[in-house]
Amino acid sequence: MLAGYAVHVENSRGRRFPEPPHPYRNDFQRDRDRVIHARAFRRLEAKTQVFTRRNSDHFRNRLTHTLEVSQVSRTIAGALHLNVDLVEALALVHDIGHPPFGHAGEKALDAAMREQGLYFDHNLHALRIVEDFEQRYAAYRGLNLTFEMREGIIKHSRDYSPAEHPELTEYLLDQRPPLEAQLIDLTDEIAYSTADLDDGYESRLLSLEDIRAGVPVFDRFYRDVQEIYPEAPEKLKFNEALKRILNRFVDGLITNTKRRIGQAGILTLDHVRSHPQRLAGFSPEVEAERKQAKSFLYENLYFSKALAGEKDDAERIVTDLFAFWMQDPTALPQNYQEKAEEDSLPRVICDYIAGMTDNFIFEQYERYCGRV
Repeated sequence: MLAGYAVHVENSRGRRFPEPPHPYRNDFQRDRDRVIHARAFRRLEAKTQVFTRRNSDHFRNRLTHTLEVSQVSRTIAGALHLNVDLVEALALVHDIGHPPFGHAGEKALDAAMREQGLYFDHNLHALRIVEDFEQRYAAYRGLNLTFEMREGIIKHSRDYSPAEHPELTEYLLDQRPPLEAQLIDLTDEIAYSTADLDDGYESRLLSLEDIRAGVPVFDRFYRDVQEIYPEAPEKLKFNEALKRILNRFVDGLITNTKRRIGQAGILTLDHVRSHPQRLAGFSPEVEAERKQAKSFLYENLYFSKALAGEKDDAERIVTDLFAFWMQDPTALPQNYQEKAEEDSLPRVICDYIAGMTDNFIFEQYERYCGRV
């Protein structure tokens, strides 16, 4: 049973273009399925999570990361009696607006846009994808997702100012998003914090000794595992410790969010929306542990010397291609040239690059700018 403060599908604000109900799927289930069948969702399989050019089938990409976020999100939503269908759909769509090459690609694309007096925001780009770029239906452009999905896409990880973004007024910017949307940024943190420790260890960029020294919560669980499984291989001990971190973060998010809901007297969705702060969150102790793990990853993996060359290549490729098409827009595909007649050229180039996979942008770079 759903809690009173959950989003009830029968109370949805509906779709931009009304549609008759489906005989055996509710609206949020249909949203989920539309995301899964979208071209932009399929492209996540060939977009970087952390590693850009390391040849291993075992490291996460944007798609496998998204699936892990979905699993964690569904578990937590069920424990909190939230709408699991909506949470699952939001988890699946949460990274659909990311460009190739992970955060390095996003940094370079935003920098290129800012030179043109504009900017790149992957949440707002995701909204453009589901509202306009995906073309699967004869009756309308986009995926025609429910209001709650579109609201969650832009508000799951940050609050936008009504004064700075008047174009988003319909999304209740003066109110908090539902708990279903509030969860997604936190489950994203849980998923990548644990997964990136795993991939960093598998890649041998992070040693067991370094992780134990830099991530105290891991060391605590690893010592427990050693006592229980003294003869187990090192990798399996690592897996057991990492599993315990994942469970601790998940349990911490569930327990503390329940506590905040109770303390605030939250009974309805309107209470959630009108609350001064977001209600979903970790306890101070678990939040400190999560931040320690994140800081360790930034210092020892994301900004490591071993990955510096990949990041430099990624930023150069995005920057050079953007500049090339600004100078010669006739080299763009015909449909993007046509779009540039209605929208600004920088925005059209940004849209084109943001939709690319890692493999395709390498091909474009070799075609127009030479070898990497």
